[in-house]
Amino acid sequence: MKARGDKTVTQLRRLTLAMGLACGALAPAWALDLSQAWQAALANDPQYQAARGAADSTRERVPQARSQLLPQLGASAQVNRNDLRSERPPGFLESGTQRSRILYTSSADALTLRQPLFRPQLASQLRQAHALVAQGDAQLELERQRLVMRVTEAYLEVLRSEEQQRLLAVQRTALATQLDAARKGFAAGSGTRTDIDEAQARLDLHVAQELEARQSVELTRRQLSAIVGAPIDVLAQIAVERLPTAPPTLGLEEWIARAEAASPEVTAGRAQVAAAREAVDMAKAEFLPTLDGVAQILWNDSDSPTQVNTKYRQRLIGVQLNVPLFDGGMSWSRVRQAHAEVQRAEGLLRAASLDLSNRVHREFRGVTEGLARIRALEQAVRSSEQLVQSSRRSYQAGARTLLDILNAEQQLGTARRDLATARFTFLLSLIRLRALAGELAEPSIAEVNGWLVP
Repeated sequence: MKARGDKTVTQLRRLTLAMGLACGALAPAWALDLSQAWQAALANDPQYQAARGAADSTRERVPQARSQLLPQLGASAQVNRNDLRSERPPGFLESGTQRSRILYTSSADALTLRQPLFRPQLASQLRQAHALVAQGDAQLELERQRLVMRVTEAYLEVLRSEEQQRLLAVQRTALATQLDAARKGFAAGSGTRTDIDEAQARLDLHVAQELEARQSVELTRRQLSAIVGAPIDVLAQIAVERLPTAPPTLGLEEWIARAEAASPEVTAGRAQVAAAREAVDMAKAEFLPTLDGVAQILWNDSDSPTQVNTKYRQRLIGVQLNVPLFDGGMSWSRVRQAHAEVQRAEGLLRAASLDLSNRVHREFRGVTEGLARIRALEQAVRSSEQLVQSSRRSYQAGARTLLDILNAEQQLGTARRDLATARFTFLLSLIRLRALAGELAEPSIAEVNGWLVP
């Protein structure tokens, strides 16, 4: 009852979300956080909808295969209007050709019940259907996993591009201030024309960078909007003080073991191998005889010219044995083909397992080394801020030039951009690592959403 209630609540939430998106024409934009983006993507992302439809379609293989093992009942009815004409040459005592014509109506009705008694191929087909359903469910979970990554990556990419735009705006203000100071110094006779040209060149280059950053913001917003199915405006921002600062408690080998045990990609590969092995049994079963139980009732009316206006009913019950003798080598070819498919599926499974291990290793290093990089860049930002202040005081004292201040400002801007990029990269690696390990999407999304502020 609780599971059904939770499912109903989830459906109501999705319905409410879909109704809100349907009214998108009334509201030009939508403010959302990561959890809302995830729910919207579940309801609107076309790739996930296609995967869910494919999984639903694959689940029908089991009842279809099971139906072949159950009794098959069929009825047939036939009504014919017969026009029988015959000619007989003259006999010993007959003077001419004898001709006759008979018009009559005949009918034949049948009710047939057939029950498979021994058909190994059908049993293998049912086991293969279960394996294919398991593969389809794993593929759906894999697409759900990919959707988590795509939503998170698109969301964080928007935040990253907006953060880059904000940092460039702050840096442009500093460059404009330095240009104004250079002009005033030149007018007062304490500066040079070179200082003005240097500051102007830096500012012009920076304007071009801002244009590129603005385009990046528009592109990333459009990509996120395509996933969630609605226009967006305001996004919840990352609260730096809420970000985790400790590395994962589990080691690399433990993460790899968890990934191999819970990864939907590996699960789908194992199911594909199982389905391929059942296909081998199905091919081998073509050499075996089949046995069916048959029960039938026949109703006939005038079924032959010699029985016109004669009705009879026939009941029969028995077994039907079919023994394959020779099919030109088709069955042997299918067995060889099925064995080849098993080798192919096993190779794909090994490749998927190795690729999973490499991806877990890459994301694990992205998390552990990302934390160290964040701490290093935080220190670099503090040092660069101190360098800017020292360069300004030294410039006022005549010990530094305007170029030194511009270089310090540029170094500070680069350090801030690198720090912002490192934080976003760390978050993406953390989400990917947890997804590869088979963790549920909702708890991971909720935890990351807790690191955001409106």
